[in-house]
Amino acid sequence: MIEKTPIRVEGAFQTALIVDDHPLFCDALSMTLRAGVGIATVATAGALEEALEQLALGEAPDVILLDLNLPDVNGLDGLVRLTKMCPNTPIVIVSSMAEPRVVRSAIRVGAAGFVPKHSTRETFRKAFEHIADGEIYAPEGAFSEGDANMPLSAREDALIRLSHLTRQQARILQLICEGQMNKQIAYELTIAETTVKAHVTAIMRKLGVQSRTQAVLIAQEANFNSLLSGS
Repeated sequence: MIEKTPIRVEGAFQTALIVDDHPLFCDALSMTLRAGVGIATVATAGALEEALEQLALGEAPDVILLDLNLPDVNGLDGLVRLTKMCPNTPIVIVSSMAEPRVVRSAIRVGAAGFVPKHSTRETFRKAFEHIADGEIYAPEGAFSEGDANMPLSAREDALIRLSHLTRQQARILQLICEGQMNKQIAYELTIAETTVKAHVTAIMRKLGVQSRTQAVLIAQEANFNSLLSGS
């Protein structure tokens, strides 16, 4: 397992949100979480927007389980949006798309773990034990040397870079993409212009670019504005 600083305090998860559009699978997974993992309260959402609405109205759950194939989201986009909304909540991908490259990309973008949908109850139990201890869980062989050397697509690379931005930095980048200058951004967000400048510097550093134009190109590659819409 890959070691990671724990997001939550020690102890088992007590609450969970499943984001999946298959009701029967949600029911089966809910039973697995309750009986096999010991999670007392499990909520479900059939689409990303429904999940975001639930999260906006209440306290974040201890853990979120996310399918990659949802009717209103494209691949890792949902993971990016949930990570921005709940930065302190581990997000576990539970998907039938479990190819090593998909697993690697999801974890690099910010997933706390990846469990294929066909996994046994015992696998889920083991995965959540590792994640509760602050480790990242992935299927065996997902990080083989040969796969690790495969190049990322341009969009995967852009998503990974953008995943490191805070919500405020993501909002500022969105305004930069709209053509706003630092003074306009400061007025829009009701913050000092010096604060905007500091954020822009941090954004460029995290994206690995030297100019605002290059930052905009990375945002366009990831279809960044669509990621933030409704968030």
